[in-house]
Amino acid sequence: MKIDESPYQGYLYAYPHKTAYRRLEPRRPLPDVWAGERQDALFGYVHLPFCEMRCGFCNLFTRANPPADQVTAYLAQLRRQAVAVRGSLAGDASFAQLAIGGGTPTYLTAPELAELFEIVELAFGSDRRPMSVETSPATATADRLAVLAAHGTTRVSMGVQSFLDAEAHAAGRPQRLPEVLTALETIRTAEIPVLNVDLIYGIDGQTATTWQHSLDEALKWQPEELYLYPLYVRPLTGLGRRANGRAGWDQQRQELYHQAVDVLTTAGYEQRSMRQFRRVDAPVIDGPDYCCQDDGMVGLGCGARSYTTSLHYSFDYAVGVSQVRAVLDDYLSRPSSDFSYAEIGFDLDETEQRRRWLLKSLLRTDGVDPSLYLSRFGRSHVDDFPQLGELVDRGWLHDDRCVLTPAGLAQSDAVGPWLVSGPVRDAMGAYVPR
Repeated sequence: MKIDESPYQGYLYAYPHKTAYRRLEPRRPLPDVWAGERQDALFGYVHLPFCEMRCGFCNLFTRANPPADQVTAYLAQLRRQAVAVRGSLAGDASFAQLAIGGGTPTYLTAPELAELFEIVELAFGSDRRPMSVETSPATATADRLAVLAAHGTTRVSMGVQSFLDAEAHAAGRPQRLPEVLTALETIRTAEIPVLNVDLIYGIDGQTATTWQHSLDEALKWQPEELYLYPLYVRPLTGLGRRANGRAGWDQQRQELYHQAVDVLTTAGYEQRSMRQFRRVDAPVIDGPDYCCQDDGMVGLGCGARSYTTSLHYSFDYAVGVSQVRAVLDDYLSRPSSDFSYAEIGFDLDETEQRRRWLLKSLLRTDGVDPSLYLSRFGRSHVDDFPQLGELVDRGWLHDDRCVLTPAGLAQSDAVGPWLVSGPVRDAMGAYVPR
């Protein structure tokens, strides 16, 4: 992988990517998978794979406008999985943070959301702790937000992408501004402590002026967090079927990124990664950022992944419409006993564990904590990854090789893929969509 090929080679939100996962032969009983793992501060995740529309840039595991009976069947199956998974964990297992994503969890009606929270409690317990839920402008209604608030949701994240309808439509998101503004007002009225707004830069027709407009409009709501995503044209997505980028796109995205960094830092936001910005005076009630270097993650639902120290596992990965439906149909047909096993996954040896730790630390503004790395692995990260010297030479990494410089942070989507191991890259390249 050539690091200077493009600043936008891939978003490394997890390592390894699901395309590196393979069928586990034989499948692994979950009690064995979790035996010996620390289970006193787990992260719980629930995946709701339904949306009211499929955005042109989306490569997530989701189905648009499913039949009502499929939603009902999914919740029933999710309940069965919750019971099986909880039974596979230690009796005193506890969860420090929760998240519900997808898809769009608030695609569910208010009564269905209440049922979903019953399932969350079955799997993860009833204690109140930081919990984030994804929503959309069309589904952030007062009755749904009331259910979220009543069940202790501390963070709501909504993808706005642009405050200009023409740009939103160019990105394959057929929303209208009045709907967006109503949704933001509804979220603020619900008094959920943390609001996150997602915006996208690099959309066809977007300029520095229109990008500034979206930033200004978002700031009027004083969101506690903002996530800024560069637009990607990915295979099997709506945009991917009709476009392959355009001349000067990398430069434009870099210019818009630097513009946003200046605007948000001036407005009182602290940059936490290439994508995440947090208001410096925001209440710290949603716990520390979960970077999954050393924590366990328990996922529920078709599309969710789970992590232990040495095994990452999930159901089949899919993006294309027919493949998503096939995987979803398979999930819904499973007997309850199947949910006590890991069937598809990736075994991380110590070398891959070290690489994952490095990646999940380095791509954040805090960088690598050398003492924690040494304590965890008994080695120096500098000795393990001598190639970091090349980042120093480029001016992308400070001389102590712990923290990316601002220039390096802007290149996160090149640095991450560049540091992917050969075996993981080969497995991803050999992946055949099902």
